Amino acid sequence: MRVAHVITRMIIGGAQQNTLYTVEDQYRDYHDEVALLTGPTEGPEGTLIPRAEQGGFDLRIVPHLTRSISPLNEWRAYRELIAELRDFQPELVHTHSSKAGILGRAAAWHLKLPTVHTIHGAAFHFGQSPVHYHAYIAAEKWAAKRCDRLISVCDAMTDQYVAAGITTRDRCDTVYSGMEVEPFLTPARPPADVRRELGIEPQHIVIGKVARLFHLKGHKYLIEAAKQVVEAQPQVRFLLVGDGILKAEFEQRIADLGLTEHFIFTGLVPPERVPELIHAMDIVVHTSVWEGLARVLPQGLIAGKPVVSYDVDGAREVVIPDETGYLLPPESIEPLSQALIELAADPEKRKRFGQTGRDRFTDQFRHETMTRRLREIYQRVLDDRKNKR
Repeated sequence: MRVAHVITRMIIGGAQQNTLYTVEDQYRDYHDEVALLTGPTEGPEGTLIPRAEQGGFDLRIVPHLTRSISPLNEWRAYRELIAELRDFQPELVHTHSSKAGILGRAAAWHLKLPTVHTIHGAAFHFGQSPVHYHAYIAAEKWAAKRCDRLISVCDAMTDQYVAAGITTRDRCDTVYSGMEVEPFLTPARPPADVRRELGIEPQHIVIGKVARLFHLKGHKYLIEAAKQVVEAQPQVRFLLVGDGILKAEFEQRIADLGLTEHFIFTGLVPPERVPELIHAMDIVVHTSVWEGLARVLPQGLIAGKPVVSYDVDGAREVVIPDETGYLLPPESIEPLSQALIELAADPEKRKRFGQTGRDRFTDQFRHETMTRRLREIYQRVLDDRKNKR
């Protein structure tokens, strides 16, 4: 196949890693001709561009495809995408993320190219102003009419887009976001060594969260819950993996609560270190208030860890109460504290939840499974187009 992938930026994030695995698998395992079109990538979230540059496939930087909204830049990016797609001449275009999803589908539609779009997370979400919320729904409705299939990373994303009147269920497929599962099954380094380097003692119970220190990721709820957790279980340590604009604010609040010695910040880490850090944890917690399906949830389960998450978007598809972890009301503090206290006090429950998750989700989240399913969808779209001629 000859496929062009379009994404706004290649930061170190779930949607970006999903896209890069797909491109790499297509190029390496299926010998497809693949192009990755993305905007300039910079900022505290880190970048996957160096890895993409080593992939051997066609990588193209679209200068005006940026995350911030600017009508002039959008027009320029649209024209640049048309030029790049016309030059590459793909059989099919696969768009990712909100901005690139809209502009990429518009460019592909202009060129009459078959197109699919992956919904990694809803463009309209909690915390937006009403103007932005309804503007994104309108834009998504417009773009949905200009592609052949919509692909969701979890069933919850399909439900939201159908409920918003953007599309119909028969035009959607669910393909879970794939990853390299082997490092989560077997860590590259002994967890005891990683814990020692982080200053974690053998008796400590480590509650870990992997996410950018950013709005909507919910760190503030975990920090507020931590006071009660530590009072009940003084041996608990919180390991926050990631960096972002809210680090200083979080550090100050933690200090105000007298919990500085109980929190460890790793800062920005390369993706290949995430498995060993998850293996250094005893409990994985995720408190985002908006997310498609956070990759850290299946990652934690594949590593054999229990997971605690707010009941948002696709979390309930892997966080199964009393089987793999605790599913809690969004933004709640008291239930979060109690769930963490209970798990910290019960090593047998931690082991049972983690093993159940590993057994249920390892194969489902292999990136090879994801890419195979995506290529099957591509082929259906191409066949449908041929049959309509």
